Amino acid sequence: MISKKILTIISFLIIFFFSIGKVYSIEPDIFVQSTVNRAAKTLGGNLTKVERVDKLKEIASDTVDINGIGYYTLGAYRKNINDEQLKQYNLLFRQYFLKSFSSRLAEYSNPEIKVVSKKKLNKNYTMVSSVLVSTEQRPEVKIDWRIYTKNPENPKIRDLIIEGLSLARTQKEEFSSIIQSNDGDINALFSTFKDFIK
Repeated sequence: MISKKILTIISFLIIFFFSIGKVYSIEPDIFVQSTVNRAAKTLGGNLTKVERVDKLKEIASDTVDINGIGYYTLGAYRKNINDEQLKQYNLLFRQYFLKSFSSRLAEYSNPEIKVVSKKKLNKNYTMVSSVLVSTEQRPEVKIDWRIYTKNPENPKIRDLIIEGLSLARTQKEEFSSIIQSNDGDINALFSTFKDFIK
């Protein structure tokens, strides 16, 4: 028979581990600022370019809704492909996105981004506005972050709008153009992905 003392200890441990494991909601503006701070720390450190790229891929995997962006950028063509093709698309798009994101950002050295405001669009989305602070080498750049907040404990980046230009929409138009120019063949897009990530 378990003694009362042991039961008390077990109860305490259950409460303790439940408490430290409890996750709290994260405000979208704080989430964005935290994300850019992580990236800036990586870019401002003494890492090699390869190490920077690997670290940036890790940050993107943690904070970006890559699957959600992938579905959006595929657009109406998602309805015209089978499950196996969709699985292949998701796999290739993820690799394409992470390489594209990390290799471009790795060229920056210690970018300073400041969050200036947020606007709740609806229960699922909040737009966070920020600026890339100007330097002698570059002007100030306005960056809006479309944050998916359906799960407030785990917000995700769904799009970046840089000086009014949506990166997700631009990507969608580019993918559509590739598929259309190849008579609707999704394999043409797969080939583009493979050429880029190899």
